[in-house]
Amino acid sequence: MEHWSVEDYKNFTDGKKRKSKYRANKVSIDGHTFDSQKEANYYSELKLKLQAKDIKGFCLQPVFILAPSLKYKPDFIIFHNDGSTEIIDVKGFKTKEYIAKKKVFEDKFNLKITEIE
Repeated sequence: MEHWSVEDYKNFTDGKKRKSKYRANKVSIDGHTFDSQKEANYYSELKLKLQAKDIKGFCLQPVFILAPSLKYKPDFIIFHNDGSTEIIDVKGFKTKEYIAKKKVFEDKFNLKITEIE
């Protein structure tokens, strides 16, 4: 059995990036880090819509309390010009946890989540 020192291990892992669980790469734009390129692209689209005055505004990753120890963070809330709001979640993969939280959120707040796939 071979034993490695901490230094050997660091040298072995140096330069190797860990893959995310769902093969998405984190992307940073304007000081915000997004879980995927798809989410970063959607953010860029929202910025253009805001600039063109197609929407009033948007919010990144707001936190909703579903229960005392259960939170849900959608990717975006869009504030439309007609006064309506839209909850957006950019998804590459729907986990069981997300599906459960979505149901609780929609029941509790009487709002639908728009999924961007």
